[in-house]
Amino acid sequence: MLILINPTRAVLKDAALQRKPPAPYPPGPKGLPIVGNMFDMPPAYPWHTFTDWGKTFGDIIYLNVLGQPTVILNSAKQATSLLDKKSSIYSDRPVLQMGGELVGWNNSLAMMHQGHRLREYRRYIHQSIGSKTSMEKHHGVIVEEDKKSLRRMLESNEDIAAEIRKTAGAIILRVTYGYTPQEDADPMVMLVEEALETFAQTTAPGAWLVDILPSLRHLPAWMPGAGFKKVAADMREVLLNMGNVPYQMTKQKLTNGLDVPSNFVAECLDKENLNAETEHNIKWAAGSLYSGGADTTVSSMHTFILAMTLYPEVQKRAQAEIDLVVGNERLPSFEDRAQLPFVEALIKEVLRWRCVAPLGLPHRATEDDIHDRFLIKKGTTVFVNIWGILHDPEIYPNPDTFDPSRFVSETGEPTDVPNPYNVCFGYGRRICPGMNFADASVFLWSTMVLAVFDISKAVGSDGKVIVPAAEHTSSVISHPKPFKCLIVPRSEKARRLILSVDE
Repeated sequence: MLILINPTRAVLKDAALQRKPPAPYPPGPKGLPIVGNMFDMPPAYPWHTFTDWGKTFGDIIYLNVLGQPTVILNSAKQATSLLDKKSSIYSDRPVLQMGGELVGWNNSLAMMHQGHRLREYRRYIHQSIGSKTSMEKHHGVIVEEDKKSLRRMLESNEDIAAEIRKTAGAIILRVTYGYTPQEDADPMVMLVEEALETFAQTTAPGAWLVDILPSLRHLPAWMPGAGFKKVAADMREVLLNMGNVPYQMTKQKLTNGLDVPSNFVAECLDKENLNAETEHNIKWAAGSLYSGGADTTVSSMHTFILAMTLYPEVQKRAQAEIDLVVGNERLPSFEDRAQLPFVEALIKEVLRWRCVAPLGLPHRATEDDIHDRFLIKKGTTVFVNIWGILHDPEIYPNPDTFDPSRFVSETGEPTDVPNPYNVCFGYGRRICPGMNFADASVFLWSTMVLAVFDISKAVGSDGKVIVPAAEHTSSVISHPKPFKCLIVPRSEKARRLILSVDE
């Protein structure tokens, strides 16, 4: 007896079997048809929501937002397993239509896709600041600008955020381009601040519909709903100026035979055979170093001031250690660092307590992967919940409390509590190449400030003490929200020491 089989149905059935996922997706909140988890995504502080979800779904969470698969990693173990050990397939960046393609941040190291150009950027930066040894040639610049900062803070420190930004901007401009900014409003500093504002606005998850529906980028600019194109064009011009203006300034000085202090661009131009490709890479590697260093260190330094305002007992212990090791006849130096274990722990706690980039920057899977029994499909966007990892009470008890002693014993020996440096600077091949620069900058400025200033809560016009709320912004790079504090010299001798630093 012959049994006739409909060939079309058989082929369809076979194709359906082939399409069946080889493993389940990671667990996560149940979405809706078509839109998936679009309405589950929090409008602000998503790292808090992801941490709460982790209590229900575990260390790997799966979301689907309008067809875009997304994975959240809620533990250092999973982040290491995925992004470090499988870095060959998790080192790409997702395509961001607004910030990346239209504005042009995909030219920067932060948003660049995996490939030869990315490796060249990282090679240039590593040669200049990639190790503690290579950083030593820049220590003099950091010391000089920190001393200037102390002088300015002595004269006026009502806007400490502006002072920090001025100091960090001056250091990174000198290191990158050999350019010393003017004391008042400097055009180069203003240039990067404007560009960084475009980064914050255009890379925030879910902020632009074109990132969710990429086909919108093909709309004519005159059509209703295409206003984002005008915004992108204006922002692109700002970004191009940030990349071109300081680079061309340094290159022109070198061409004219002018004396230019040692800097990143000059070193690269001296070593490389220039053509269109290498010049593009040097220019945008410099722009990446400039833009990255000018914002992230600002957040950490400002967080340090906030912590000292709220935790005077921590400040007093750190000052006592500095007094014992350094004395009060000179300012602290990099050479003192090994003898300041509590200050070292304090800097670690600054980076843990209010991490600069709570979700880091997203990775993208370039292949299908079966990980820990779960399927992570090619094209999946992967976030590390850095904030959640650094606030895990199982690892860091009382995580919302600023407590450097978690990292150091009473005798100055390091504890076995995991170092936040291993988390807050990212993972795999996308780990921050400027981490040694950030570490050196934050350490010396914070230590110098502690040596000569007392930081305390401000008093309002009504005579009441103003307690800062300790709130940070919900942006990709998270900064303390504005707060008031009082910064005064520790003594008359400290004041004279600040005034004598240029003698």
